[in-house]
Amino acid sequence: MPQQQPPAVSVIMPVLNEERHLRNSVRHILEQEYAGEMEVVIALGPSADRTDEIAAELVAEDARVHTVPNPTGRTPAALNAAIKASRHPIVVRVDGHGMLSPNYIATAVRLLEETGAANVGGIMHAEGENAWEDAVAAAMTSKIGVGNAAFHTGGQAGPAETVFLGVFRREVLEQQGGYNEEFIRAQDWELNFRIREAGGQVWFSPELRVQYRPRPSVRALAKQYKDYGKWRHVVARYHAGSINLRYLAPPTAVCAIAAGLVVGAAVTPWGLVVPAGYLAAITAGSLPAGKGLSLKARAQIPLALATMHLTWGIGFLTSPRSLAKKVIASRRPAVMSPPAGAERAGAEQAGAEQAGAE
Repeated sequence: MPQQQPPAVSVIMPVLNEERHLRNSVRHILEQEYAGEMEVVIALGPSADRTDEIAAELVAEDARVHTVPNPTGRTPAALNAAIKASRHPIVVRVDGHGMLSPNYIATAVRLLEETGAANVGGIMHAEGENAWEDAVAAAMTSKIGVGNAAFHTGGQAGPAETVFLGVFRREVLEQQGGYNEEFIRAQDWELNFRIREAGGQVWFSPELRVQYRPRPSVRALAKQYKDYGKWRHVVARYHAGSINLRYLAPPTAVCAIAAGLVVGAAVTPWGLVVPAGYLAAITAGSLPAGKGLSLKARAQIPLALATMHLTWGIGFLTSPRSLAKKVIASRRPAVMSPPAGAERAGAEQAGAEQAGAE
């Protein structure tokens, strides 16, 4: 009996200013150990570097690669444009600085079949290309850096609130109307929230690994994490039950450190115990996180940790309520799947009614 061909896969990529990693990221897709048909749809934002030129080269080199415009430059709009331009039943999201492991797509397709999930995802495995990026990667994959987030630090396979990137059944994306474009960040969480509300399952598996390239500077990392914090507060206002102690730790640390500095400067030096204690904690925590790295990288881990914690906390505390109101106003209700056989029964009933009318 001939072996059944695996389902065809569409890989969608939202891309903006990715000249450094785009070619390598696409190479990791095209070299996947997957027997099924594949296409790559790159949604191009208004980049200020050579991203568009590199994308054009990739299209000329391989017929499986296509591009679509994303004039807004916003990630959810790019994702929706790429979904619309793609055509296969399995949709794989990949970012322009993400490198899929060789069997990522094959494993994801298998997990979709085994679990019946609507979306599967795995570990965001940060890896650097220089000392600073190594430091950030160590911070991003340590519990002192990101708490117990399974898609950063690993964990057991099972149902999850959300996952990194995602491999979806197309009918689920179409049923839910794609990504909510008001969510400039956290759009994955919001879509997965609707999928779960509709009765679908989101599945995490440590078998799925994506190499992730960290931001290349303190400034870029600070902007990234400030945005994370700002949009996490939007999510908390959007869905009150989604907040937990892990998300409250950074804003609490910011408030405590700020209060300690004020008290230490204006009242008593004892106030400085709080910021000094925080500095001691991240320095101690950086020691196991930096195991195996160069001395230069290990020395920068406390700076990476402080940047991540404090800018995330500042973003959370300064997130404007008006932004949450705008996003809440755009709320899309989860679209429930019809019961099994309902569509067929409806068609049969309509046919019987038509026959009766004749």
